[in-house]
Amino acid sequence: MNRKYPFLISAFALLLLVFSSAKAQDTNVWRSLAEVSYKISEDEFGELYVPVFSDKIKKLEGTVVEADGYIIPFEGMFKPEHIILSSLPLAECFFCGSGGPETVMEVMLRDPIKYTSKRVRVRGKLTLNAKDPEKLMYILQDAELIQ
Repeated sequence: MNRKYPFLISAFALLLLVFSSAKAQDTNVWRSLAEVSYKISEDEFGELYVPVFSDKIKKLEGTVVEADGYIIPFEGMFKPEHIILSSLPLAECFFCGSGGPETVMEVMLRDPIKYTSKRVRVRGKLTLNAKDPEKLMYILQDAELIQ
């Protein structure tokens, strides 16, 4: 009977490890969204890069995801219900630094929020955009600030 306890404790610890690592993967949506490639296409204005989403990314479309990052002010102003979220700080983001377009997303919030330079966390329904060059390729709809 005493030999069963170490086995049960080991099995329980293994289950905790598996579930906690699965949870950690689910909460880091940026890692999944980085699995995108691009093809060169043309429109009436010239060449443009069109995202080609991996199967992993396509499976996320329409699901509720969480993303953490930094609010990027755009067009010289902050819009409290429509923000750009970057996985990287401002100096490294897609618009200002070395990050790629897969490191930013548009976030359409249910309720307006106040600007902060601190890291925030949002939750919303992920939409993929490969057609409208006026929008980012990742858009969170009906989002809420959770941290």
